[in-house]
Amino acid sequence: MTGTQWKLNWQRHEAHGLLPDPEPRPIRHTIISVDDHLVEPPTMFDGRLPRALADCAPRVVETVEGHEVWEFDGSIFFQVGLNAVVGRPREDWLVEPTRFADMRAGCYDPDARVHDMDLNGVWASVNFPSQITGFCGAVFSRCSNPELGLAVTRAWNDWFYDEWYGAHPDRFVPMGITFLGDAEQAAAEIRRNAARGFTAVTLPEQPHRIGMPSIFSGWWDPVIEACAETDTVICLHVGSTGTVDVPPDSPLVALSATLFGQLSLGSCAEWVWSGYGVKHPDLQIVMSEGGIGWVAMLHDRLENVVDRSGYGSYFPGDGELRPADVLRRNFWFATLDDPSTIVTRDVIGVDRITFETDYPHGDGTWPDSQQVFEEVFGGLPADEVAMISHENAAALFRHPLPPRDSPHAAGLRPH
Repeated sequence: MTGTQWKLNWQRHEAHGLLPDPEPRPIRHTIISVDDHLVEPPTMFDGRLPRALADCAPRVVETVEGHEVWEFDGSIFFQVGLNAVVGRPREDWLVEPTRFADMRAGCYDPDARVHDMDLNGVWASVNFPSQITGFCGAVFSRCSNPELGLAVTRAWNDWFYDEWYGAHPDRFVPMGITFLGDAEQAAAEIRRNAARGFTAVTLPEQPHRIGMPSIFSGWWDPVIEACAETDTVICLHVGSTGTVDVPPDSPLVALSATLFGQLSLGSCAEWVWSGYGVKHPDLQIVMSEGGIGWVAMLHDRLENVVDRSGYGSYFPGDGELRPADVLRRNFWFATLDDPSTIVTRDVIGVDRITFETDYPHGDGTWPDSQQVFEEVFGGLPADEVAMISHENAAALFRHPLPPRDSPHAAGLRPH
C-alpha cells in the first residue's frame, strides 16, 4: 500500500461504519493514561532502514479475503479487530483483522489522537505498540536476521520520536522499545533513547514464555542496568508474552481476558523475586492493564512466606529488606476502574496507583474516561484523586502537567 492509498483510505473512513465524533466530555479531572496503544501506520518504516535492508522492512499487504495485514520476516501479522474498536458500533467489535479505513484515524495518526484525547478529557498518554511490533517489541527481536531486527527496532523508535512524540511532546510520554536479541544491544538502544528524552521502555513481562532467557538467568543484567542508570521506567504490559494457558474447547478470548489479573500477579511476583529491585533501589516498574485487585493479595502472600510459612526470606544486604518492601518501593500499578478493590489502596500505596484508558482496545473507556474515573474514584479524598488521576504518573514518567489555563488543568491541585 502506498502512502497516497493510505491517506485516501483515511479520508473515506466515514463510509466504513465509523460513528461521528462524540461531543467533548466535560473535564473534571486532569488525566494521564499510563496504558494506551498506537497502531503502526503503513508508512512507518518508509525511508528509515539502511538501503540494504529497506526491501525487508515490515509492509502492509492485502489478502485475497480483502484484509490488510503486515508482512515481515516471512510471516503474516494480523491487526486484530478488538485492538482498534474506538468509534465503531458495539456490534461491529470483531476479532477478525481490521482494515485501516475501518479504524478511527486516532489509532495511527498523532494529530487525530490528540483530537480524540481532547474529546475524552485526557491530558497525556503512554502508548504501547500493536500487532506488528508486539507490546514489547518481541516480533522484531525474534527476527531471523538480527541485523534486520535491530534496524527495524531502531526505525520504530525513530518514527515514534519524530512523528508521534515529536508532534505533541507535551501530550505523549516518550516510551520506546528495544532489541531483545542481544542484551548489550538492548542496553545500548535504551541509552540511545534516554539520551534524547525517552523516559520509559516496554519489556516482556515473562520473557521465558516466548523462548527468551528468564529474568532469573542473569541475561537481563545489562538491560536492567541501562534502565537504572538512565532512570528509564520499565513498563510491563499484560499479554506481552502471550495469554494464560486455557483448556481446550474453552471460550479463548473471554477466558483469557478474564485472567489478565492472574497474568499480572504471576509476572509481578517473578520480578519481585528476581532481586532487580534490591540491586537497583531506584528502579521503577509499572504493571499495565492487569488492574489492582490482585496487588494486596500479593502483598499479603509475600508477608506470609517470610513470617509464617518459611517458604521465603528477607533479601540479603543492609537491614532486613522484605519482598513486600520491594513491591511497595519499586512497583507501580495501573487501573481502568477496579470499583470493588479500590478499598485496598492503603495496602498498595495510593502513591503507586495510576489510571489508564486503554485507547483504542475493547477494554478502553473512550470517550467516557472522565465519567468512569469520576464514578469509581471521584468520591475519594481530593489528594488521592489527584494522585491517581495524574500526579503519580507525572512524577513517575517526569512528564509535564498542563498549563493552568488549559481545560485539562481542571483537576490540578493549587500550588
